Amino acid sequence: MPSHKANKYGTACEYHLAEKYGVELERSSWHDGVKNGVPWEFKATKRTHADGQPGNFKIYREYHERLQEAGGHYGFAVYRIRGRGCEVLATTTIAASRLPMVRWHGGGSHRGTEQAKVSIEDVF
Repeated sequence: MPSHKANKYGTACEYHLAEKYGVELERSSWHDGVKNGVPWEFKATKRTHADGQPGNFKIYREYHERLQEAGGHYGFAVYRIRGRGCEVLATTTIAASRLPMVRWHGGGSHRGTEQAKVSIEDVF
């Protein structure tokens, strides 16, 4: 799936998560919103990719550490494509400090920090 479509669906999931969990959207490099002064980061993934592989959530180390230090939370959403949009299948939240163990690896120059992939099964 082209990245612009993934971004479109991810943004739709962000709005869904913000409404569901009462988070005020506030764009920042390291979080997507705030609730009662606590920063939140939203992550979304397609349930199954076109090649049949399950989706996963990308976490960036620098932003994760900052979120963790601030006592922040993650909101996760799993979706599937429906017509020209997406259908959110499941959501959950996890305190950044309780994120399952991840294995950091090089993230390239995209965000200038290491990244990790967290499987749907590790979150739900």
